[in-house]
Amino acid sequence: MLWVREDPAGAEMPNPILNMTRRSSIPVDVGGITVGGGAPVVVQSMTNTDTADVEATVKQIAELARAGSEIVRITVDREEAAAAVPHIRDRLMVSGIEVPLVGDFHYIGHQLLTKFPDCAEALAKYRINPGNVGFREKRDLQFSTMIEVALKYDRPVRIGVNWGSLDQEMLANLMDQNASREHPKDLSAVTREAMIQSALLSAKRAEEIGMASNKILISVKVSDVQDLIKVYQDIGARCDYALHLGLTEAGMGSKGIVASTAAMAILLQEGIGDTIRVSLTPEPGGDRTKEVVIAQEILQTLGLRSFTPMVTSCPGCGRTTSTVFQELAESIQEHIRDRMVVWRENYEGVEDMVVAVMGCIVNGPGESKNANIGISLPGTGEEPAAPVFIDGKKSVTLRGARLAHDFQELVEDYVSTHYSRRKKI
Repeated sequence: MLWVREDPAGAEMPNPILNMTRRSSIPVDVGGITVGGGAPVVVQSMTNTDTADVEATVKQIAELARAGSEIVRITVDREEAAAAVPHIRDRLMVSGIEVPLVGDFHYIGHQLLTKFPDCAEALAKYRINPGNVGFREKRDLQFSTMIEVALKYDRPVRIGVNWGSLDQEMLANLMDQNASREHPKDLSAVTREAMIQSALLSAKRAEEIGMASNKILISVKVSDVQDLIKVYQDIGARCDYALHLGLTEAGMGSKGIVASTAAMAILLQEGIGDTIRVSLTPEPGGDRTKEVVIAQEILQTLGLRSFTPMVTSCPGCGRTTSTVFQELAESIQEHIRDRMVVWRENYEGVEDMVVAVMGCIVNGPGESKNANIGISLPGTGEEPAAPVFIDGKKSVTLRGARLAHDFQELVEDYVSTHYSRRKKI
């Protein structure tokens, strides 16, 4: 699929900003969510609770889903976890949360899926790591068992290859072959090739067993930005399976955010990736939903999807020594995120709204006019008045201690008067 735009004469031209030629043409249904096949890039996340702890896991899945995670992966590492999965699914459904659950299986997935059929049925997708699904003569039997269970319950699978748990036998063989070349490749290149071969050979074997290509997703995750870009560019050129994209072990805080954004933005811009996850190390006591927010912001900033109104705000400088505009920008952003739960259910298109909070007269009026609704706060030495612009026209001037409250009310009024109410079914 190629996204196009029209030139002034009306002729179709390739879009130079969003060259979408690579997104998988094969749609995969994951519990009612379409991945690939031209569908919007899907946001995923993963819990870090003990899956056997039903209450804690349900709570975190609910938080992730409400934050906007469209698919949630959970660890299924032992019998207690497998036994808990159907109870987790049922508790979520009672709460009105129908987010698809993906089971993350390693080492004994074949045993758990066969011993706990209710778990196999409750999950919307199975993640299989070919690097540790089994070793030597047991590998094909255990992999085949998992594929056969997926076929029985009509579930898709993600063949998820990870740099840190790569099939060492395959890597060793490729390293031996590489050593005999006249011009050997470096270790990173050989490792990337091993990952790609592991994924594609596993997908081929799944199809030989009977799985259709529209039931297979692939990921080849590494923790280095440049290697991630190269390995996904390579595999994207060699298959049309839906691709799950993510920098694994991205890190904590700003490092993890910057690394994930740098890697995935390049790939998404090239049209590579049908579903993404931002794998942040949570800070102690931190909010797990942060990875969902960052994934949404990557997609929205690239112009691929809209999730919540964007707040445009200036960085501040010597003209804005007051902290008023900083505090207002923060409060408006928090207000919008809090209100989106209600707005999304009641108003169509509200996620495309742009709000501007500017700090002085240099760029303030111009940015405010370009937003749906914007406020230009007074800078140092300016008149203590804040004009508000609505759809490019000055509407009102705010002053005084209630300025932030008054602007929030204007934003609420704009939403209720400018966006169509959703029809209740």
